[in-house]
Amino acid sequence: MALEDFDNAPAYGFTVTVDGIEVPRVIEVSGLKSEVDKIELKQQTQDGKYVVRQLMGRPKAGEITVTRGLTDSKTVTDWLKTVMEGDVAGARKTASVALLDYKGETVKTYNFDHCWVRSVEVNSLKAGATEQATEKFVICYDESKVE
Repeated sequence: MALEDFDNAPAYGFTVTVDGIEVPRVIEVSGLKSEVDKIELKQQTQDGKYVVRQLMGRPKAGEITVTRGLTDSKTVTDWLKTVMEGDVAGARKTASVALLDYKGETVKTYNFDHCWVRSVEVNSLKAGATEQATEKFVICYDESKVE
């Protein structure tokens, strides 16, 4: 690993790619999570004692949210249009989020399979405001792996 003892990766060091193409001007990524279902097994022992055990279930699907600076690119909105038209094969993509260290080397990568975009949202636009316009989109995925 690229980090020394007692060092952590900075929260600002990451890249987002969809089908191998880096998404430009990403500001924030949220929802990086790997999760499995929990199964509760309730039993009665031979001596009458009530016991609850927790078992590991199947991996869960999930979603990540990406916020980026608004540009003239229509890639994400065209992707949503493909989803809305029902083109399942065309809508499914792969995505990844790579966490970087201070040197820009990859520390950990979250890979997502069978992704499709669920929503695209532009932030509030205010007359006279000094903040940038952003585009936030939610990507749903079926499987995730951490490398």
